[in-house]
Amino acid sequence: MPRYKITIEYDGTGLAGWQRQDDVYSVQEAVENAILGFSQETQRVQSAGRTDAGVHAFGQIAHFDLEKDWDEFRVQEALNHHLRKDRKLPIEGQVAILDAKKAAADFDARFSAKKRYYLYRIINRRAHLALERSRAWCVHEELDPEAMHKAAQILLGNHDFTSFRAAECQAKSPVKTLDRLEVKCVNGIIEIRVEALSFLHHMVRNIVGSLRLVGNGKWSVDDLQNALKACDRAAAGETAPAHGLYFVKVDY
Repeated sequence: MPRYKITIEYDGTGLAGWQRQDDVYSVQEAVENAILGFSQETQRVQSAGRTDAGVHAFGQIAHFDLEKDWDEFRVQEALNHHLRKDRKLPIEGQVAILDAKKAAADFDARFSAKKRYYLYRIINRRAHLALERSRAWCVHEELDPEAMHKAAQILLGNHDFTSFRAAECQAKSPVKTLDRLEVKCVNGIIEIRVEALSFLHHMVRNIVGSLRLVGNGKWSVDDLQNALKACDRAAAGETAPAHGLYFVKVDY
């Protein structure tokens, strides 16, 4: 029974996120329907990360098994054919399979991962967004990305991130290790890049919401430090909108 590893790009707009749900359409359901469409097999797809509704992906990784041994190129082409025809998707072609490879029988998209990469995009301007309204967070007050980056460095390393954890988070422990947290302005867009083995629910978005307070001058580095030490969600900033977040890639 061959196992396949696929790389998925998607626009999360109008979708319920990665995970299959009963009453709303998800990326997982779209991919599983595409598998059924070409193989006539009902298979469950496991991803490297369960992105929230509205979150996008450049390189989500997932795996699934098939009874029949299909050629890798045919798997990719067949999946994309059915995804392009999927009328349940809010946007035509909003889920695409970038790559499909056979994987070892013990490969697991989630548990074999060694590092996950996220990007958060902030467009800092007075005017509202016309072209990128569902692709970035538009912050109208002026932000200082250098101050945001400096403050962000106190979050690197191993910490209790309770203050940046959603109430519904199901992780057994709030302790995580951030390997990289970088804030820089690229062509007028503030990019926040985060790397770690794993994350708490809403962790990146809550960190971004707190860094906004540093960027607009309402918080100092000490304020961010105190929010971390408080181990209290109420001590940190708002949850940044989902549509500014991108699942970039995974290391194995």
